[in-house]
Amino acid sequence: MIKILTVIGARPQFIKAAAISHTINSHYSDEIEEVLVHTGQHYDANMSEVFFNELSIPHEKYNLQIGSGSHAIQTARMMEGLEGVIAKEQPDAVLLYGDTNSTLAGAVTASKLEIPIIHVEAGLRSFTKNMPEEINRVVCDHLSTLLFTPTIAGLNNLKQEGFQLENKGPFTVDNPGVYHCGDVMYDISLMYKQIASEKSSILTALNINNKKFILATVHRQDNTSDNNILTQILFALDQVSQESGIQVILPLHPRTKKILDDHFKDVDWTQNKISSGIKVIDPVSYLDMVQLESNCCMIITDSGGVQKEAYFYKKPCIILQNETPWIELLENGSTILVGSDKVKLIKAFHELRDDNRVFEFSDIFGDGNGSKFIIERIIANIRN
Repeated sequence: MIKILTVIGARPQFIKAAAISHTINSHYSDEIEEVLVHTGQHYDANMSEVFFNELSIPHEKYNLQIGSGSHAIQTARMMEGLEGVIAKEQPDAVLLYGDTNSTLAGAVTASKLEIPIIHVEAGLRSFTKNMPEEINRVVCDHLSTLLFTPTIAGLNNLKQEGFQLENKGPFTVDNPGVYHCGDVMYDISLMYKQIASEKSSILTALNINNKKFILATVHRQDNTSDNNILTQILFALDQVSQESGIQVILPLHPRTKKILDDHFKDVDWTQNKISSGIKVIDPVSYLDMVQLESNCCMIITDSGGVQKEAYFYKKPCIILQNETPWIELLENGSTILVGSDKVKLIKAFHELRDDNRVFEFSDIFGDGNGSKFIIERIIANIRN
């Protein structure tokens, strides 16, 4: 029996973990024991607990309850907690997802304790090292024994950084195995789209017509730490709504809500709106989010996971960042980068709403069987 310690802490990681955990429990429970560790990076119940319940993720054995803090403080506390868990559990490998501080903490801690690291979503690059996520993903990749990349671009990035794609096992941190597997978030999106349409009542609750609203999310530090930047984004969303007559639905991340509470003290949040064009709602569950993404006419977001989900559900998307590791989205033409620039956002909205534009959404994220591929490679290459 191979024991895998899985470290998760943020919404996209819960979704990716659901795909892998479901595959283990359904087909490989006699070969792999998975121990889940929740760092507590996302600690709000609407950003954490509800995902475990809806996605049937086995509840974590350990919750480090780290909460918020600076990058250094948050990562250091995670490392301290993970060191104790690893010492107690003695796993055969540590499984990490994506590029959060939870990912970085898991990678550094496991590598110091000489535990093999499995990195799901390896090889992604924005080529901008002032992004914390870029640092996290690069460090994790170069400390990993098994690397699973969701896209061909990710595979090429690893090759350019010196990874030998033709390596043969046994794999180690100095002789890593690199695989192209497809995206496990795509796996789970296929599984839950129909379930969401049957179980979610969010469209009725919000009284919104299918495809007659824009879905927006804003949470990244570079968009929320400066009041002027956040205000410009909100003004742009409002102008888009006023010009088009389409309402913007904005599930409010706890970090963004706190900043708005501090900055817009006169706003009555019980009215659930910032302006007539923007309807503010609490963070939503996974099934509700899938239902909103599936039925909106466009997505505006600074979330790496949500911009991918926009593609999964064939929606044009505006990214509130200056770069993205998902370059395939930009190449497809259905996605436009605007940063926090109000003028660019409004221009991108009209460009994507052009009735003469037709978008094609090819299967660049795999065939929906990425999680099975990953588990089979883990079993073949991790020795206990």
